Amino acid sequence: MTCMNRPLLLSYKIFLITLLLQFFFQTAKGQKINQDYVLKIVKTTEKLVLDGQLNEKVWENADVADNFSMILPHDDRSATQSSEVRMTYDNKNIYIAVIFFNNTIQGDYVVESYKRDFSFGKNDNFLVALDPFNNMNTGFAFGLNAYGAQWDGTMFNGRNVDLNWDTKWYSQVSFDDEKWIAEIAIPLKSIRYKDNLNHWGISFSRLDLKASEKSGWTPVPRQFPSITMAYSGVLAWDTPPPSQGSNISFIPYLSGEIVSPQKNINNHQLNPGADVKLNLTSSLNLDITLNPDFSQAEVDQQVTNLDRFELFFPERRQFFLENADIFANFGYDNIRPFFSRRIGLDNQIIGGIRLSGNIDEKWRIGLLNIQTQEDIKNKFEAENFGVFSLQRKVLDRSSIGMIFVNKQLLGGLENPNDNHSDYNRNFGLEYNYLSTDNVWNGKIMYLKSFSPGVQEDDAVIASNLTYSNQYFTGYFQAEYIGENYNAEVGYIPRTKYFKFDTEFKYLFFPAQTSKILSHGPSTGNIQFFNLDGERIDSRIDFGYEMNFKNRSKFKLSYENQFIVLQNHFDPIRTGIQSIQAFTEHRWQTCNLEYNSKPQSLFTYDFKSSYGGYFQNGKRWLLFSQMGYRIQPYIELNSLLSYNRITLDEPWGSNGFWLLGIKSNFTFTKNIFFSNLYQYNEQQKLWNFNSRFQWRYKPASDIFLVFNSSDTRMLEPNKNWNLTLKINYWINL
Repeated sequence: MTCMNRPLLLSYKIFLITLLLQFFFQTAKGQKINQDYVLKIVKTTEKLVLDGQLNEKVWENADVADNFSMILPHDDRSATQSSEVRMTYDNKNIYIAVIFFNNTIQGDYVVESYKRDFSFGKNDNFLVALDPFNNMNTGFAFGLNAYGAQWDGTMFNGRNVDLNWDTKWYSQVSFDDEKWIAEIAIPLKSIRYKDNLNHWGISFSRLDLKASEKSGWTPVPRQFPSITMAYSGVLAWDTPPPSQGSNISFIPYLSGEIVSPQKNINNHQLNPGADVKLNLTSSLNLDITLNPDFSQAEVDQQVTNLDRFELFFPERRQFFLENADIFANFGYDNIRPFFSRRIGLDNQIIGGIRLSGNIDEKWRIGLLNIQTQEDIKNKFEAENFGVFSLQRKVLDRSSIGMIFVNKQLLGGLENPNDNHSDYNRNFGLEYNYLSTDNVWNGKIMYLKSFSPGVQEDDAVIASNLTYSNQYFTGYFQAEYIGENYNAEVGYIPRTKYFKFDTEFKYLFFPAQTSKILSHGPSTGNIQFFNLDGERIDSRIDFGYEMNFKNRSKFKLSYENQFIVLQNHFDPIRTGIQSIQAFTEHRWQTCNLEYNSKPQSLFTYDFKSSYGGYFQNGKRWLLFSQMGYRIQPYIELNSLLSYNRITLDEPWGSNGFWLLGIKSNFTFTKNIFFSNLYQYNEQQKLWNFNSRFQWRYKPASDIFLVFNSSDTRMLEPNKNWNLTLKINYWINL
């Protein structure tokens, strides 16, 4: 960082000092905000039948969580729709009984379909968040929509939910015009919790789209998610929940694949493999995978790529997704020392282990090791990937974390195809700050990479601070990435820069009789500097948004862009010609966005942009998503994107269509059939994915997946594969 000019370095030091002072003076050891909201849970010996009727006697005497508070459209009053939640347990399960009354507004329930892990904002639904360590940061979330589709995930940062987690649990729903009822059984072995702890954090949430009302058992400010753990209540056990005892799951699979003969490989393949899950303690889990198969993973959505830097595509492989937050959430979206999608790109994975969970109420650990095999034919060497992550809770809700990432080449091939170094390592430290009331949050992070022959300017320093109350949100972030910083198992789209990022937003809330829920202005300013302190990239934007009570949204914005290219760049990415490095470019853009209300059977999102582009060019973007549902069985969705770019010769005028059509058929809560058809004109690529899933037992599935892609539409497709995969979850 010695290369930076003195004013920038001084500004950065002042910012870091301010941030540190903010952390330590704003954080004070205090009481739980909603500690007076206590729900007692008492053990039962009665046999419960999940039928959505609540006929068992235990529900007559159980403690009731009712008198829900409205969160949206207002957070200063009781909910208009009455709700009741009861809980009990036995030696095997936690039971939850829910009654949601339609006491002021009746009508059809709004759901997308029976699909698992539905979109929260598009379904009448119930959510429960369990905080079994009572740390207001980590836990488990479960939910149901009004037709009984399940939703589950792990919680982190006290408010975020990772829906990629999947476990065994059971539920049943019934409904009529006056109410809908849900019964839930969550096996104690399906979650992790601390032994001998008789107070957990707990939150209940209801979204009623008929009334456009979001409510919760405990009061939650409207700027936060409804199951934010900082505002959770207390689940008081009559005695601590039973010990889980031994908890081992064995999940074998068998996958068979047929591929097109034109691929010039064995077109009949049979692959066995298995996953093993072992509970080392009630809160610490060991996962082992052997010859993993990811054929059932969803395909990526195509994009028109006009970006100067590598695009980010999320991880979709199940082994890497469970408990992913302790590994993948270190850093920022654009500064990730570990990105699991780098693993297994060229080489098949032989196997791996993952240790993750809570050591106690203050310590969390993550250990990951993956081995890939050598590919002699294509000259790819075997690789080993290791990650170690450790977190320690400090103060009320904050944490200190470290991470170590190691990539090691193990092969001895002559002239291998990959040009990576023999090893690449990253070490990182970060302090994550969350205030007791969730109004303040921030981070300070330091990363250093280790590669052969590199010993200087190979570090990252970054920090951010966010303040958010009911009306105002302010955000500030600073980043420095050295010239030689290298994260071969991470996601770092650009290096050699210093960056300031500020955002401010204010919302007005009109009178209750208005159709507008909130409206207000926003502004943002991103500035990039090279290591000599010269500005190389900036964007200033101004916007105004309107949020309606029916949950539709409208936004109008303006952007002013300035770029000094640091490398040659092809502005349309078709290989015609590149713009020379170190040339300056300026332009302005106007944007218009609208999202329709989710209650309608026909929904649509629309965005249009018009403005300048590189080389004094012009760019027009039209983007639209439309959907229609026959609930709860059929969802039809389409995506249309058109980019029109006009430049001087040799590029001229170019138009790029991106088309996508997706259909989801949810015949029952256990049988799903989805199809995705995409066309990317920029890449001249047609892609089709079809996936049938039958969940014949909880967490046990049969998949039949067909994939094809080609650059020609009218000729027979020459690049396809058909896969049948069966897995079976066995509790030992």
